[in-house]
Order: sequence, then structure tokens, then C-alpha cells
Amino acid sequence: MISFESDYTTGAAPEILEALVKSNFEELSGYGSDEYTQRAKKKIADLCKVESSQIEFLVGGTQTNLVVISTLLKDYEGVIAADTGHVSSHEAGAIEHTRHKVLQIPSHNGKITSQQLKQYIENFYADENHSHMVYPGMCYISQPTEYGTIYSKSELEQIHGVCKSFEIPLFIDGARLGYAIKSFESDFTLEDIAKNCDVFYIGGTKVGALCGEAIVFTKQNRPKNFITSVKKRGSLLAKGRLLGVQFDTLFTNNLYFELSLNAIKMAAKLKEIFSKHNFQFYLDSPTNQQFIILENSMLEKLKQKVKFSFWEKLNDTQTVVRFATSWSTKEEHLQELEKIIEEIILN
Repeated sequence: MISFESDYTTGAAPEILEALVKSNFEELSGYGSDEYTQRAKKKIADLCKVESSQIEFLVGGTQTNLVVISTLLKDYEGVIAADTGHVSSHEAGAIEHTRHKVLQIPSHNGKITSQQLKQYIENFYADENHSHMVYPGMCYISQPTEYGTIYSKSELEQIHGVCKSFEIPLFIDGARLGYAIKSFESDFTLEDIAKNCDVFYIGGTKVGALCGEAIVFTKQNRPKNFITSVKKRGSLLAKGRLLGVQFDTLFTNNLYFELSLNAIKMAAKLKEIFSKHNFQFYLDSPTNQQFIILENSMLEKLKQKVKFSFWEKLNDTQTVVRFATSWSTKEEHLQELEKIIEEIILN
């Protein structure tokens, strides 16, 4: 059975496995003080034009969101996010578990606008009872969004501008950041991302690594004693080398971006296949996540031979599903998918 279920269903890029095996018996200091981790920080810092001391590595996305948000917010603050945002819907209340509220605002195809953000904060302070309410202390967005859409450079600048005017940080969830950057519709670089937010992370888990996310504090704003806070939240990895070796490899010879580009190229071909056979798309996604409307009868037949993700029920007879390509998707996977679709249609 072929799988387009997600972008983390395969293990890791061969280059990463090779690097892990090669370094396996080296005696290295723990908690990220090893040479691989320091080298990885320097490579990322050079691309982002930030200080390498302001970069840290954690294991996974939910862990990263929880740690960053809870360490940057004051105890009376919450985080503004799209109602479709990962922290709003698919993290099991992890942010609320830290006693911070997710302040949801409506999204359009996964995105929020700078005007929405400005209006929300202005409305909060216009309420004479706001001292009895949860203060907006941060804005969280995903790049790309949960729907595979991306914020343009201009949109990021505008949202960041609103955040600066109200003196709150903008945090960008970059679990799939490579796929946004290498999208054919992208007009930004990693450096542009760093310029237009206060903290973001570069996702490795979904872009070729076994695990790992690289947090980048862009304005010399890493919280005081951050590593202590990380450990307090049960998120400090003793064998920090595991993350350092992987990110050192990802950011050698442009590997991270090459892996990302493969997913984008494969997604474009996947779109061609579904378009060719007259399937409807729920929205136009320029990244590796594609959302397709299936008749329920077609869905039942297709899922017997192909793995994909349920997204939402559209109506009584149609369902929105997600097909995700990844760094490891191959041409033959798409050829097999098309063959399966054609067989179902013919029968």
C-alpha cells in the first residue's frame, strides 16, 4: 500500500542516518554542548543572520510550541492564533496545560490578516473590563499553515508590524518551513523569515530528520535561563548530539532545501493527477499538503489501496481528505497512485 498520509511516515534521509552511524561511537558532551550542535547552530545562524547563541534544538513540534509560548508569555497572557492553527486544534490542549489560553481568531484558508490581528488587540484594550480578561501577549502563526497555504513576505511584514506596535512577539511555527520556502509561490528566504518575526523554528521532523526542531530567537530575546526552563518542562535531551548531528547534516550542501524541493515537485505532479481525473480541490495549496474533495464512495474504495488523511466532512456525501508528499516521495509512488485511481474509475 502506498502512503500519502503525512510527511513524517518515513524515517530519515540517508545522509542523516550515515552521519548518525559515523558519529555513533564518538565521546561527546551532553545537552547540546557537543561540536555537531555548535556547528549546526553556526550554519543556521549564518543563513538567518542571527547570533548562534540564540538557537536551541528540541525534539518535536508540540514540545517546541509549548516551551516557546509558555516561556515567553507572562502568567496573565495568552497567545493569539488562527482557529485552525496547530496550537488551537491538534495539540491536545498542550498550551492550555501550561495555564495559558489560546485566543482564537477566524482564519481564511488557514491564514489570519494583520487587520484581524490589529482589530482583536484594539478591541481588547477598548473593553473597560480588560483587566479581568486574558491579555494578548503573543501572536502565533504557521508557515505554511495547516492548510498548506503560505504567508507572503509582505503579509509577514504587516503582521510583524502590528505585533511590534503593541509590543508583543510574533512566533512562527515552522514545522514544515522548508516546504514553504521552496514553494513555487514563495517570495521569501530563511533570512526574510528571521527578519519578520521574534522567534520561529525550523522543522526537521517533517523535512528529512528522524526528529528535531531548531528554535531561532531573532532579536536577542531568548528568555533568561532558557535551558533551565526547557528542562523544567521535561524537554531537555541528554544526548543532544542526536539533534546536533541531524541539523549539521541538514544544513550541509543545501540538503534541507533539496529535500524540501522534492516534496514540492512531487506535490505539483500529484495535483496534475487529480486535476487530470477531474477531482475537486478544497483550496489551492502551493506546498506539499493537498486537500481533495472525494465522494464518500470513492473515498472508501481509494483507502483500500492508498493511505491518506481524513480532514473534514464537507457534507453528507463528500469528504475533504489530505494527501501529503514529502522529502522521500518518488515518481513511482505517483505513478502507482494514478494507476489505482484509473482502475477505480473504470470499475
